[in-house]
Amino acid sequence: MVASQAAQRALRLLMPGLRLKRWFLLMIVGVTLIGLAIGLLLAELYREVRLPAIFYYLTLQFFPRWVRALLLGGLGITAFLYGLYQLNAVLVRAAGGEDTQRLLRKLVHQHLTAQGPRVTAIGGGHGLAALLRGLKRYTSNITAIVTVADDGGSSGRLRREMGVLPPGDFRMCIAALADDESLVTQLMQYRFGGSNGLSGHSFGNLFIVAMAELTGSFERAVIESSRVVASQGRIVPSTLTNVTLCAEYAPVAATAAPPVRGESSISKVGLPIERVWLDPQDPPAYPDAVKAVLEADVVVIGPGSLFTSVMPNLLVPGIAEALRQTRALRVYVCNVATERGETDRFTMTDHVRAIERHIGPNALDVVLANNHRVDFALPSGVEYVLAEPALPNSRTQVVGADLINDKEPWRHDSDKLARAVLDLIHRRNADLNASVSSTLD
Repeated sequence: MVASQAAQRALRLLMPGLRLKRWFLLMIVGVTLIGLAIGLLLAELYREVRLPAIFYYLTLQFFPRWVRALLLGGLGITAFLYGLYQLNAVLVRAAGGEDTQRLLRKLVHQHLTAQGPRVTAIGGGHGLAALLRGLKRYTSNITAIVTVADDGGSSGRLRREMGVLPPGDFRMCIAALADDESLVTQLMQYRFGGSNGLSGHSFGNLFIVAMAELTGSFERAVIESSRVVASQGRIVPSTLTNVTLCAEYAPVAATAAPPVRGESSISKVGLPIERVWLDPQDPPAYPDAVKAVLEADVVVIGPGSLFTSVMPNLLVPGIAEALRQTRALRVYVCNVATERGETDRFTMTDHVRAIERHIGPNALDVVLANNHRVDFALPSGVEYVLAEPALPNSRTQVVGADLINDKEPWRHDSDKLARAVLDLIHRRNADLNASVSSTLD
């Protein structure tokens, strides 16, 4: 049916909880039985009752029966199609006033993305949002595992004042997976200005916190908030524990710094980061996050701030263990540029070695890195991080691709990145098929 999605949305408002296909089939059976009953009654009337001569012409008895059957069948099909067209128009209006072409495009897109690969993305911040924004065009089977270590800005204030998990990264993921043109999506990203108590807060952050109080849990609040903007996929925390990210620095030219607590303070020290850890150090992983890693076709780590967005998820023991155990393709997306105060002068190898120092070797199958430059001045203190031919003494494969946003070359292009990830999946599937074929031969 042209407006099947719209029909389901409209009918759900009238009959919540029903399984639509089952009852729709029952309705068809009922109408068929009514039609048979009417046909039997008419046949009985035709045989037993003498009708006026006018009925000879009204019932087209001057035509052979097969001609009458064709005429009545054609009339019935025409009436059915016209009724379906009018019902479609009503349902489209009930579904929000969308025109039929746009609704059809959405239905086709939903069907195609539902067949897409299962992708689990690990990270936080703008990097993870950029990846999700690209992936949603190709698959709806997405699970985003988001850091809960943020303690700066609006998220940090709400975390301290309300005792909730920081909502900012969740809000960005919800918006990234939603309809980009939706006014509600824009509202979720709206940030209050001025100098009052709301100054600096994002509406989406406040909405998630309010939803958490209404539903009684933060994870339920994220689910319901995602439904409001019709986000594709799922967004889950790496842990529900209230963790604090801590950092230790390597001394430079006899300059040393004490360990720092708090994600928002780590990049302000200006010294190379030696290691980071969580306090408490062994928070339990969120079960759905572990399940998503184990059941994925591909697990994508990054992009994003290496030590403050990506690493806090990997420091949750259950997530790191699931990453080692999964059969999914494990891909690390290296940042396209260094980040001041965090990865100054880092190469691609430095990024990978930092991850291996924290969770051990052999946790990655592929490093996906940018191999393209544009004639555009990078921000002061920021340098390109380019793909290298290979990682020294490692089985991890390096794949280079053009991943940068031409207008902001220190960031990833969402669509380029998503297509590069999908190419890795297709390449792996082709290799597996070839291996199976050679084994059978």
